[in-house]
Amino acid sequence: MSNRRDFIRNMAVVSGAAIMSGCQQPQPSTEPQHLDGKDLIIRDNGLKITGTFLDEISHDIPHQNWGAKEWDRDFQYMKAIGIDTVIMIRSGYRKFITYPSKYLISQGCYMPSVDLLELFLRLADKYDMQFYFELYDSGHYWDTGDMSMEVERNKYVIEEVWNDYGTRHKSFGGWYISTEISRNTKGAVQTFYDMGKQCKEVSGGLPTFISPWIDGKKAVEAAGSALTKENAVSVEQHEREWDEIFDGIHEVVDACAFQDGHIDYNELDAFFTVNKKLADRYGMQCWTNAESFDRDMPIKFFPIKFDKLRLKLEAAKRCGYDKAITFEFSHFMSPQSAYLQAGHLYDRYREYFGL
Repeated sequence: MSNRRDFIRNMAVVSGAAIMSGCQQPQPSTEPQHLDGKDLIIRDNGLKITGTFLDEISHDIPHQNWGAKEWDRDFQYMKAIGIDTVIMIRSGYRKFITYPSKYLISQGCYMPSVDLLELFLRLADKYDMQFYFELYDSGHYWDTGDMSMEVERNKYVIEEVWNDYGTRHKSFGGWYISTEISRNTKGAVQTFYDMGKQCKEVSGGLPTFISPWIDGKKAVEAAGSALTKENAVSVEQHEREWDEIFDGIHEVVDACAFQDGHIDYNELDAFFTVNKKLADRYGMQCWTNAESFDRDMPIKFFPIKFDKLRLKLEAAKRCGYDKAITFEFSHFMSPQSAYLQAGHLYDRYREYFGL
């Protein structure tokens, strides 16, 4: 071949001949390439999420401003992946409340535009789910470290809610004692005991549970920029403190769902093993609060990376946990969430469990 021009001319002849003879040029494939990691992990190897909090009174994630239609659709999405338990995260926080409580309004709380408690109970009735009512959080404990106001306010809330709602709905299945702690905080044991005892007495023994956090390396202020801290609790200290707490509350608290997002992924088995051992010792159910939001990012809070959620659910299954709930489906896993990533997490979760 003498020069570049001859090369180009000859290539054109070859290409034309190929077309005339019926040869097809390679085309991009439209078929799935199966790049979903099926050969890298064992599917359906974690504890399925069967419960979720319902967050409509929050202070660190945005409201989605849903009405009855959106909430009904979300319950359908929950049901499709096997969720059978819904827990109102807060019946009220400071002055905002979820239902028209005569008592709390008399204490300065604002009248809500919708009775969300009634809406959630009706949807739980409709979709055959168990509903756990969460007690009122005045915010006083967060401001002062004093839990006495939580006990005093909830004396009235527990009676009011059971009489006005609990006796009318088949789905009203239990109570969530919302005062969150991580260590053996002063007054915590007595507070949990007093509120748990009243919940059981007024409702004929319906179950109660708590969802504390582990004071691990990621237990930092949500409003701060730090993602980790140095003075994290050790596994041994965590076991000592929660042994004492469980000893004081197990008669009136049936389950404990530790939040799983404050420890690193390589610490899951160590802490989970201790939690299960303590729960078994005191005859309590050991649940995990599998957080579906990501604590490892500087922007708080976005839906979690699927593999992080998977690691946590697999650890819970290895350690023999009884139930997995999440905070929280509607913001961080729902296909209709304001976060686009939530719907993708829902899809990856369904693929993993073959749902």
